[in-house]
Amino acid sequence: MSHPTTYAKSYLEASDHADIYVPHGYPEQTVDLGEIRMNYAVTGDPGLPAMLLIPAQTESWWGYEAAMRLLADRHQIYAVDLRGQGRSTWTPGRYSLDIFGGDLVRFIDHVVQRPVVACGLSSGGVIAAWLSAFAPPGQIRAAVYEDAPLFASQTDPAVGPSIRQGVGPMFRLWHKWLGPQWSIGDYAGMRAATAREIPAWMLAALRKMAPAGSEGTPTAVPQDLLEYDPEWGDAFVSGRAGVNCDHESMLRQVKVPVLFTHHFHQVDPDTGQLLGALTDLQVRRVRQLVESTGNTFTYRAFPGMPHSLHGHDPATYVATITAWADALATSTESER
Repeated sequence: MSHPTTYAKSYLEASDHADIYVPHGYPEQTVDLGEIRMNYAVTGDPGLPAMLLIPAQTESWWGYEAAMRLLADRHQIYAVDLRGQGRSTWTPGRYSLDIFGGDLVRFIDHVVQRPVVACGLSSGGVIAAWLSAFAPPGQIRAAVYEDAPLFASQTDPAVGPSIRQGVGPMFRLWHKWLGPQWSIGDYAGMRAATAREIPAWMLAALRKMAPAGSEGTPTAVPQDLLEYDPEWGDAFVSGRAGVNCDHESMLRQVKVPVLFTHHFHQVDPDTGQLLGALTDLQVRRVRQLVESTGNTFTYRAFPGMPHSLHGHDPATYVATITAWADALATSTESER
């Protein structure tokens, strides 16, 4: 296995680390968005309403593959690899919410060419929130924030614990032992260091948040981690990812209805550390801000569910978002 080992190239294309990829159930396509080439997959009839699926940190588009099969009779589905993940261009020093959001604005404009429902998990859910606030008028019809760490992925949030009180140490571990663009690549060393460098409370939380088997083995790196630039996580822990995108200000500008799914979470009573994506207090603040814009906020709690509802239980994920979408459509029709 080989990985890029220097910063000699400003941007790293899929061909730079082509040996890591494996085939999937849908054909993959690439669009040139100017600064990057974005990889994506499409399924469903073009005559159906469009839905954009935005993966979580470390997740490539194919994390949605099972959900895509269940959604394809109701929507035309576009699932993407964000920059720095999967086969899309990796861009050293160029990872932020504003940059990710701008990529997707161009993707919708050039590829989808009609309004979408934007659905994102985790960091992808924060990017869905960005789109629901800042995308050009008419691009986004509604948004799904799937266990999105709003406030909790900031270094200095307006409410509740920060990323440094949550999953931040894990991102630091990846960056330290794997290196930006996998320039170090010491996965075995990272595994050995995990018990020393990651607090016990976080390891317990990750076992509840992540599906079984996602940790890999001392020699077999999980495929999703192979397709991920560890500089991503460092950008969030350092604050670079959100330097110009305060979540409180962003949510005050949401322009569409929102569905929020909230999964396993708790606050450790001894340390105050967050186990999960975000706290109940943080979700309540998200609700207050979205509803203050005049848009609806629908909350669905799944307290026993791992972080990825669409990955762990795609049938429940699809049933949840389609029931909400149907209710929105009915409400819209009744208002006419």
